[in-house]
Amino acid sequence: MLSHIKKEKLDVLVFENRTALGQTAAKMVSEKIRQLLFTKPAINMIFAAAPSQNEFLDALSNDDSIDWQKINAFHMDEYLGLPPAAPELFGSFLKKKLFDRVPFASVNYINGDLLNYKAECDRYSNLIKNNPADIVCMGIGENTHLAFNDPHVADFNDPEIVKMVQLDLACRQQQVNDGCFDTLNDVPEYAITLTIPALMSSTYIYCMVPGSNKEAAVKHTLDEPVSDYYPSTILKTHNNAMLFLDQDSFSKIS
Repeated sequence: MLSHIKKEKLDVLVFENRTALGQTAAKMVSEKIRQLLFTKPAINMIFAAAPSQNEFLDALSNDDSIDWQKINAFHMDEYLGLPPAAPELFGSFLKKKLFDRVPFASVNYINGDLLNYKAECDRYSNLIKNNPADIVCMGIGENTHLAFNDPHVADFNDPEIVKMVQLDLACRQQQVNDGCFDTLNDVPEYAITLTIPALMSSTYIYCMVPGSNKEAAVKHTLDEPVSDYYPSTILKTHNNAMLFLDQDSFSKIS
C-alpha cells in the first residue's frame, strides 16, 4: 500500500496498481466475512458489476477460506429491456465472475423485464428489507454514481429501497468506454437500482475504484462537499466505509 488517508469518516487506501488493490480489498473483505460469521449464522452481501471490480472479484472467488454456504448474494442494479441471459446484463457479469464460481447459500438476481419493472422493484425491495446487507462491495461511476444513482436521480433521503431510473448520458457512455457495449445506442436508457439509502444502510462498505478514467470522479468524491450532485460523496458519512484506489485513480488528489 502506498498511502492511507482519511476524508471525514472515509478510509482511503492507495495502491501501486489495480492488481494489488483488488487482492488487498478481497483479503480485507474475506477477513470481515469471517469476523461476521463468528457471531452470525449467515450474512448478506451486495455486489457491483463492472470491469473495475474484476481483480477484486477474481481474488475473492479464489479465497477458499470463505464459508460461501453461509452467504446470501445480491446484486445492486440491472438494465431494463435486454434479452434474458444477455451477456451485457449485470447479472450475467456477476454469474460469470463470482456467482457461478463459489457455492453461495443463495443468489438473488434483479429481473430486467421492462414490462414488469414495478412488480420487480417491489419484489427486490422486499428481499433487501428482509435480508439487511452486512457488506456492500461497490465501485464509483465516472459521473460519481453509486449503483445506477446518477446525479439527476440520486436522493440521499430516498424513501424507496429499489427504483427504476433513466440513465444519464455520461453513465451510458461509460458502458461503451468500459467495453460493455459497442455503441451508445446499444446501451439501455433505463435500469433498476438499489437507492442510496439502501446501499448506505449496509454495516460495511468496500469501494474499489481503479483506473485513470475514474480520477475525476475520485477527486469529486474526496474534495467536494457531501451532496447528491456528486452521489459518491455520501461515502464520507458512513461509519465503516473503505475506498480502494490505485495510482491512476488517485492522481488528481494532492
